[in-house]
Amino acid sequence: MTYRNPTPTVDIIVELTHRPHRPIVLIERLNPPYGWAIPGGFVDYGESVETAARREAKEEIGLDVELIDQFHVYSDPDRDPRQHTLSIVFLAIASADPVSGDDAKTVQVFEPWQVPDRLCFDHDRILEDYWRYRFHGQRPRL
Repeated sequence: MTYRNPTPTVDIIVELTHRPHRPIVLIERLNPPYGWAIPGGFVDYGESVETAARREAKEEIGLDVELIDQFHVYSDPDRDPRQHTLSIVFLAIASADPVSGDDAKTVQVFEPWQVPDRLCFDHDRILEDYWRYRFHGQRPRL
């Protein structure tokens, strides 16, 4: 019997604490699907999701992050056009400027009103939930 299970991923919303208004970091993806995205990636076998989040932040944006909260899990089967994934989204802070690496073509810091309109995957929904939480204290609904 063959089992087909969703693949676990992590996404990390990184606030920069050394900048006014604590902007967030997004990457422009080097590989398909192209576009802007929250830093993140696949969880390796034998790796905790927390370790994966720290590793992906270091690989993609060159930052050692402090994980603050496990924000929410996003699991819509169509969230990633490549395959069925589920993402554990973390909130994190860092106090240095990001640099692009690994899967990032470029990296940029954004205030809420500057975030690109169309993001990869379901990252527009994730950020809508994040802004609602950040500014109004409302957690995403299940």
